[in-house]
Amino acid sequence: MYVAAALVLGASFLIWVFKIKTTPPPPKICGTPGGPPVTSPRIKLSSGRYLAYKEHGVPKESAKYRAIMVHGFDSSKDFYLPLSQEFMENLGLYIVTYDRPGYGESDPNPKRTVKGETMDLEEFADKLQLGSKFYLVGLSMGNCLTWGFLNYIPHRLAGVALVVPLLNFWWPSFPPKLAAQGLKAFPKADQQMIWIAHHVPGLLFLWLTQKLFPSSEILKRNPILFSRRDHETIKTMIRAPNPNEHKVVQQGEHESLYRDLMMGFGTWEFDPMQLKNPYPDSPGKVQLWQGYEDRLVVFQLQRFIARKLPWIKYYEVPDGGHLFVHEDVFCEAIFKSLLLGKEPSFN
Repeated sequence: MYVAAALVLGASFLIWVFKIKTTPPPPKICGTPGGPPVTSPRIKLSSGRYLAYKEHGVPKESAKYRAIMVHGFDSSKDFYLPLSQEFMENLGLYIVTYDRPGYGESDPNPKRTVKGETMDLEEFADKLQLGSKFYLVGLSMGNCLTWGFLNYIPHRLAGVALVVPLLNFWWPSFPPKLAAQGLKAFPKADQQMIWIAHHVPGLLFLWLTQKLFPSSEILKRNPILFSRRDHETIKTMIRAPNPNEHKVVQQGEHESLYRDLMMGFGTWEFDPMQLKNPYPDSPGKVQLWQGYEDRLVVFQLQRFIARKLPWIKYYEVPDGGHLFVHEDVFCEAIFKSLLLGKEPSFN
C-alpha cells in the first residue's frame, strides 16, 4: 500500500513539475498594471485587442499609394526602413507599419492563426481608412499575412510583394526531399526547434527555456546565419539605432517569438501552392523577392513556388541575403516595381 501511495505521489510530483516547466509566464500587456506603457497610436479591434502602428511618407489623405508593411520575426513596427522622405513624397506614398500581436505595443493573441491575423489586418486597414484596396508588403515571417490575404481576401489588395517569405516545410505541395533540404539549411538546434513548433507546439516553451541543449541559433542572432552582404547591411542599421528596439519582446518572448514560430511552422489552413491566380487580368500584381545568398530562406524552395505559381512575378537578387530589403536601392526597387511596374536593373 505504501509503495503504491509513493508511486502515486511521485507521479503527481512529476506531472506538477512538467506543468510548471511547460507553462509560460503570463504576458505583461501594455497599458495594464505592471505592464509597459503605451506610447504609440493604436487601433482597437472588434475583439477588444489593440494593434499599435507607425506612419511614414505622405499623409494618407493625400497619398496616391497606400501600403502596409508587415514586419518579420523578432522585429516590430519600428524596423529600419531605408526609404527617404523625398522618395516617398515623389511617389505620393503612404506606408503604415504595425506591431503584430504580442510584439511591441500590440496586445497578445493566444489564438493566433494565419486566417485570424489576416482578418485582424483587414479590420485594422478599414479602421485606419486605407480604402477598399491597398498595397501589402510582407517581410520574412510577416508573409503569413500576405499568403493569408491572397487566399482569403485578395480583392482587398492593389498589389502585394512577398519579400524573403517564410517557408513552411509541411506545406503539402513541397516534395519531401526538397522540404528536407530547406530544413537542413538551418543549424541543428533550429531544425529541432522548427520540428517541435510544428509537431508538439505545447513543448516549444520548454525547449526554448531549457539549458541542457542548444535550443536556437536564430534567437541568439548568430552571425553565421547572415550573408556577407547582410553583415554590411547590419553595420548600416547600427549607425541608425532604433530607440524602441527594447520594446520588441517587452510583453514576453512566448507571446511574440514563440507564438510566431507555432503559427508560421504549424499546420496551415491552406496550401499556398494550391492558390489560383486571383488577378488574371493584372500581371505583376503579385511579386516574390528572394536573395540568392539568403541563409535563412533558401532560394531553391522559392524557385519551386514560382514554378508552381507562374502568375507570381519572381525576382532573385544575385548577391542578396535575408536583409536586402533594408538597403535603400532594393527597397526602392521593390516599391517602384510594385507601384509603377518598373523592372529592377539587377534582374
